[in-house]
Amino acid sequence: MRQERTLSRLAVFFALALALPISGCFSASGDGGHASISRDTVNLIYYTIGDPDKDLQMVNDKINEVLARKIGVTITYIKVGWQEYEDRLNTLVSAGTPFDIAFAMEYATYAQRGAWLRLNDHLSTVGKEMYDAIDPVFWQGVRMDDGGIYGVPTNKELAVRDHWMYPEALVKKHGIDISKYTTLASLEPLLRMIKEKEPDYLPMELDKGSQNFFALDGYQYVSEKTLPLMVRDQEPDAPVVNIFETEEARNVLDLLRRYYAEGFINEDAALRENPGLKRGALVFWKAAGGGPLSENSWSKDRGYKLVAHPVTPALITTESTRGGVMAVSADTKHPVEAVKFLNLLNTDPEVRNLFNFGIEGVHYTLDDNGQVVPSPLKDHNGHPLPDAQPSYVGVQYTQGNWFILKTMGGQFPDPLDKWDQFLASNREAVNSSTLGFTPDLSRMPIQVQNIQMVWEKYYPGLMTGSVNVDTVLPKFNQELRQAGIDEVRIEVQKQLDAWRAAQRVDVLEMDRMR
Repeated sequence: MRQERTLSRLAVFFALALALPISGCFSASGDGGHASISRDTVNLIYYTIGDPDKDLQMVNDKINEVLARKIGVTITYIKVGWQEYEDRLNTLVSAGTPFDIAFAMEYATYAQRGAWLRLNDHLSTVGKEMYDAIDPVFWQGVRMDDGGIYGVPTNKELAVRDHWMYPEALVKKHGIDISKYTTLASLEPLLRMIKEKEPDYLPMELDKGSQNFFALDGYQYVSEKTLPLMVRDQEPDAPVVNIFETEEARNVLDLLRRYYAEGFINEDAALRENPGLKRGALVFWKAAGGGPLSENSWSKDRGYKLVAHPVTPALITTESTRGGVMAVSADTKHPVEAVKFLNLLNTDPEVRNLFNFGIEGVHYTLDDNGQVVPSPLKDHNGHPLPDAQPSYVGVQYTQGNWFILKTMGGQFPDPLDKWDQFLASNREAVNSSTLGFTPDLSRMPIQVQNIQMVWEKYYPGLMTGSVNVDTVLPKFNQELRQAGIDEVRIEVQKQLDAWRAAQRVDVLEMDRMR
């Protein structure tokens, strides 16, 4: 059996080696080979999330021209689809498949598995520029309990607030004050009115990942969402609870069930993957996490003007600081070059904008204000194709420092002071009481895996209103207990108590030093 696994891993390795460029002299210009890369250049294999683009290789070639010139590095840029990425990353790490850098979904879990390179020493040398450029709170958020930093956080909004968005046209038509709707229950008359008066619109759009409606009651996850353990974030000594055993959760589930029965929620919600905002779809209410001015990007995605209102406080959580982490493989053969690449990506506007927008003159132009205007896609006769899929799209939150990006022009332009507004918002955000806490569950892998399997079985149906709460919720909680959630909760509580005590000691020590 061991020999079969070894042969299988060797087969994967050689297949990948044949498919990917290696260090050496090869075309990197996308122009038929008029430019080349030196044999001394180190090539890094980089995985990230996002649908593979038609022009990905073209952009990869242009990126490599710039990287080779500036730091003697090239990359093999691999994008894996939204629904496949999590499984692909797990397979890469578990099989020991060679790669250098990846977008770090479940950053803490993989760090505890030993998948990521500890970066601390590099952040004072080849990574110092990006360490200085990124807000210190992000570094605090990605620091693990052993003091190690195992990933580079995206420098963006510190507090990712839940926003509820609506079509501006309907808001104006019906005179709706969206700031009045901040609880799930408050939406009921509004959704009923839309169903009756605007039958072309879906009143409420949900998917199988649903929303953290529990945040409306002040709850935050202590780990990943698939481990349904939460604390009331602004209560310093709040206990860890299985959220699905709380009264607040029962109220949320009952409301969602009623909304589903009334026809407010899409019938396929429990099966629908998170599609983002489908262009042109007629949807009245949808939730998303975002920062200042998010409605601008959401309007671009939807194709018509949206307005949005935040419904959760500007709270800096461990989750929000880890929302877009890039990590270096612990098994990389090129740790210094990998950190050099991440350093450049987070400090060099030319590189960062190339990753995000593609090639100027091909994928976008600049208007008179220096703002990015995406180039319209055209058919073979030169006619615009307004609904066509763009030939290259960067996934902004996964690929480094936002504050060196150009702003967007076009139909829904960003204000010219967009990044100043983000910085001002960051200064006003408040730290969560559990910012930086990461439970170590590495000694409970079977329980965590079993809990996740139970979660996947019941969560989508319950959190979209698609199933009978009276019969399904008791089964969910019973199977969670059988999977070991009480044992895990006790362990997390123990670790949280110790972490809180250490935080208090640190505060007392700082006060004494003053």
